[in-house]
Amino acid sequence: MDRFRIYQLVFLFFLVTGQVYAVEGRAAPEWRISEWLNGEGTTVKALRGKVVVVDFFQLWCPGCNSFSVPLMAKWEAKYADQAATGDIVFLSIHTVFEGHNYQTPERLRDYVRKKGITHQVGIDLHLPGEEIPETMRRYRTRGTPEMAIIDRKGIVRFQRFGGFEPIIGEQLIDRLLKESTNSGR
Repeated sequence: MDRFRIYQLVFLFFLVTGQVYAVEGRAAPEWRISEWLNGEGTTVKALRGKVVVVDFFQLWCPGCNSFSVPLMAKWEAKYADQAATGDIVFLSIHTVFEGHNYQTPERLRDYVRKKGITHQVGIDLHLPGEEIPETMRRYRTRGTPEMAIIDRKGIVRFQRFGGFEPIIGEQLIDRLLKESTNSGR
């Protein structure tokens, strides 16, 4: 078997088993957003002291439409009381790495309205000549959907590409909501 094929198989193993997590366990990188929908925008730094759930998505992504967007709506309803007190924040980042001419801000605004998304949605910043947007690059996301959960200290405690068992995320969110900013991991 040639070396390239071995690398492909190793990468596929890690992709399928979820053993490679982009920035999990590290300080959450600051996102770079060209425009915010449903609010004035925010930063990772401004959200310190809160649990943050981020959905990296594309409007035409089948997995986003069948998994992460509905999951965000479910979690927003489940944690509505904690969101009302400011203990948890939900936000999405539209991180377009393909179909740039179709996945426009205008179409995104319509999508957000039709889907009833009320939390803040950031449009990931594209630098001239770059296919991959800046926040996607910083978080080393592997595609969409990808979700991250950031603790009160600003550490990425969970980052997964594709689908996963929602209960895993919920158990982590519950644990993080109980932690204070002064407690250890």
